[in-house]
Amino acid sequence: MIFNETKHALAHWVFNEGRGNKVNDAITQKQDPIHYVFSNHSIEGLREPQWRKGIADRALLFDGYSTWIEREANMSDAMTDAFTIEAWIAPRSFGGNEDERLTGIVSQHDRKNKQGFILGLHQHGRWGLQLGTGEDWMEVWSSKSLPIREWSHVVATFSGAAIALYLNGERVAYESFSDEIKMEPFHGTFYIGRHNDPISIGDVFYLNTFAGLVDEVSLQDQALSDTDIKEKFDKKLQNTDEAMPAISHEEIAIRREVYDQDPHKPKYHITAPGHWMNEPHAPLYFNGYYHLFYQHNPQGPYWGNIQWGHWVSKDLVHWRDLPVAIETEDDDLAPDGIWSGNATYAEDGTPVLFFTAGNKAKAPNQMTGLARSTYTEDKDLMLTKWEKHPEPVTLQPQGEGLHHDGFRDPFVWKDGDTWYQIVASGLEGVSGAVLLFTSTNLVDWEYKGILRADREKKYPYLGEVWELPILLPISEEKHIFIISPVGNGADVEVFYWIGKWDASTLTFAADFEEPKLMDLGDFHFTGPSAMKDPKTGRVILFTIAQGRRSLQEEFDAGWAHNGGLPVELWLREDGQLGMKPIEELQGLRGEKLLSFENGSLGEANEQVAHVKGDQLEIRLKVRGDVAGVKVRKSNDGSEETLVYYNRRNETLNVRKVNGEEQGGTLSIGEDVIDLHIYVDGSMVECYANGLKSITTRTYPNVLAEGLELWGGDDITIVSLEVWEMHSIH
Repeated sequence: MIFNETKHALAHWVFNEGRGNKVNDAITQKQDPIHYVFSNHSIEGLREPQWRKGIADRALLFDGYSTWIEREANMSDAMTDAFTIEAWIAPRSFGGNEDERLTGIVSQHDRKNKQGFILGLHQHGRWGLQLGTGEDWMEVWSSKSLPIREWSHVVATFSGAAIALYLNGERVAYESFSDEIKMEPFHGTFYIGRHNDPISIGDVFYLNTFAGLVDEVSLQDQALSDTDIKEKFDKKLQNTDEAMPAISHEEIAIRREVYDQDPHKPKYHITAPGHWMNEPHAPLYFNGYYHLFYQHNPQGPYWGNIQWGHWVSKDLVHWRDLPVAIETEDDDLAPDGIWSGNATYAEDGTPVLFFTAGNKAKAPNQMTGLARSTYTEDKDLMLTKWEKHPEPVTLQPQGEGLHHDGFRDPFVWKDGDTWYQIVASGLEGVSGAVLLFTSTNLVDWEYKGILRADREKKYPYLGEVWELPILLPISEEKHIFIISPVGNGADVEVFYWIGKWDASTLTFAADFEEPKLMDLGDFHFTGPSAMKDPKTGRVILFTIAQGRRSLQEEFDAGWAHNGGLPVELWLREDGQLGMKPIEELQGLRGEKLLSFENGSLGEANEQVAHVKGDQLEIRLKVRGDVAGVKVRKSNDGSEETLVYYNRRNETLNVRKVNGEEQGGTLSIGEDVIDLHIYVDGSMVECYANGLKSITTRTYPNVLAEGLELWGGDDITIVSLEVWEMHSIH
């Protein structure tokens, strides 16, 4: 070895602990604390950060929002004349950096005052070294970006005369100075895995935090040469059979068992493994499997940095996590987000995804893009590989006075030799709108005009943009047209019309002018997507169940939102829309906890008193005017959620202990009150008489697993059945 590493070493974190909340510096023997969201968790097994397989032994997984290492020491004092920073890293995601700030790998700096240094990465794996001289802020960027979910050996050197960067033993950047410079030290906190002054969301989330694996971080007060660095890289690979170790999906993935310990996280509803999810979308059936995608932020449980998460299922109920399907890249198509869309099939039956391409460099910054499955490259044909068309396939039409920020959520289907695409938009200052395009090859689309809008402003609650439009046959003669309004004044729910779609005239004639609500739960049932199931012919709807928690609560939990239950839609004989949870959910039933028939409220409650659980299915049929069920009820009465129907007012309602009420109109005539209720952690859903649903959330802070029937003295319990429900994973 031609350099004296020990003499010049300032710190070296090997990360071979494999457990615990501290990491040892082999040079100083200091134990540095690892910051982690669950460090003080009540469940002992969750308190430690996540340790995974490293480049040779063990490594630490940084979760992207709560994990970093810090030391209150003036590391930069010894690095003013020269230094070498070295690390082995494998980014899990890069984050959507909102400004020039880097995601910190190693950081002790103050950019404003031009002090200290930061080695870090930016959007799409661009990485570099920045340092301050007190007078100037120096930036040197690598000519090669970091790969995602692969090990990389990154080195930065500073000699006073030059800065150099190295990736896997190869020099990838070099900048020399006409006069030697010195780094001005910064005496703030030294971090591994975080920026000193990160972008903040609500003073809760810090966005410039590393996500992925970190191993073998070291600092020296000398600048190693090209030969030195290549020798170190080669030596490390000698211990790994001279090949860069591959990282399995399991080793770098978000593991759902970490977050499933939360009693509020649903177990039989679809959820992301952890972190943030928006709406499920693009349901697809292929080769005997159902695929469902979802808006996902792998960096943390906050909105932003959206990619397409991916689940697969044989039965629409039990879902398996797959790697991210399509994600942002350093391209001119969608560098700033892969937003919602849907799925269809190409001429040869190949699955195709349509998505909203986010590109902040363009105006408007939303377009629609296309990705084709390259499933023949998949070992198990699980549609894990997709190839994006390099350019947008549809752009916002000009000259229509369309909304400045509304061109998204493509929904595509084929009829005969023509593909049709509807896109969410709006008329600026007027209303939401849905646009129509046609194509004969999926790539070249012709704009056909506005399919539907509220030009007369009759329904201001329909907002500025009609997101996530859907148009599907609901019977042989009729179609259902679904929207989710957003923007100023919008009632953000799921609305629909029933009517006739005419492909010859490219028109939709609704049977009624004012759209109808599907769910009465006030922003808990949103983000619709749907498919005509090729296997069964059913129309199946998926939704997002909003969490309605604070930023701090979502930070503390590590996950946000989940999907609603899959729902079958059909046109009833009376012309109304029917809706009910799909019958496959019965396969999740465990022990039947109660079966009661033809009795009074008091008699039924005597038996209900013995039923406990937070994963239940309840089916109640009642004769009478006002009746319902209290779920998630605590013994002391401090917690309960009442779901009930009031025939006198013709309303389906939810009432919380704190007085919060949700609900809306539902007429069932003289029929028996039929409430089909699902309780799953924080989720409460009720489907009433196959006509409407009401969805809500509850987050008890005490044990609350009881049930109680509720209603007037005149009611008769026709039947009551209760099952425990199993997890879908």
